[in-house]
Amino acid sequence: MEGDGHLSIPALGKTTLNRILNPRIVFTFHKNNLKLYKLIQSELGGIGRFQSKDNNVIRYIIGDIEGINTLIRLLHNKFRTPKILTFNKLIQFMNTKYNLNFEESLLDLSKINSNSWFTGFTDSDGYFGIKFREANPNSKIRRYRNPQIGLVFRLDQRSFDRPTESSMSSIMEKIANFLSCNLITVKQKSKRPLKLEAIDMLSAEISGLSKIENLINYLNKFPLLGLKLLDFYD
Repeated sequence: MEGDGHLSIPALGKTTLNRILNPRIVFTFHKNNLKLYKLIQSELGGIGRFQSKDNNVIRYIIGDIEGINTLIRLLHNKFRTPKILTFNKLIQFMNTKYNLNFEESLLDLSKINSNSWFTGFTDSDGYFGIKFREANPNSKIRRYRNPQIGLVFRLDQRSFDRPTESSMSSIMEKIANFLSCNLITVKQKSKRPLKLEAIDMLSAEISGLSKIENLINYLNKFPLLGLKLLDFYD
């Protein structure tokens, strides 16, 4: 939810077409990850529907009242990022419109390794890589004379959550602490058309074997379920 999920909340009341709009919870993902979202839909009792956005992108949309209430109950007190602000707006909307009594959701402040939250975040935004450098017998640097293999895990996030205009530093610092690495800020060019400004990205990356081993132990305890599982196995 905090990686690929989006919470869409309409204004209360009827539209100019005399229609009453409900919120929508939307997961947007590559078509190759459809198996994961089919599993999620099955675990949620079959709620929601799938919609093709283009050749490679699919949306899993939950917009019925009972489906939204189900997710509110499941996600309550589970958020770790600023997206909790939008989640609480969703709760307030449902309470007001349908006379429900959901309490405000609280931020999960437990240790990253205490539950499977980081696995879900990794399934959305994590990167597993294998670096290979061929041997260069003529190099003046001794370590470059032999072939080298390096393992990499990296997780990047915008420095600010755009919908809530809130800093992502707090959760990214916790992730960096969990991975035993430094959190760095890098500049990334905007992918949006006609936008030339650079975006500040927060990046946590590990490559040392001991740190990789700690991550492996965590992900063996809380297994990945999507395509990233294959990268993890590699």
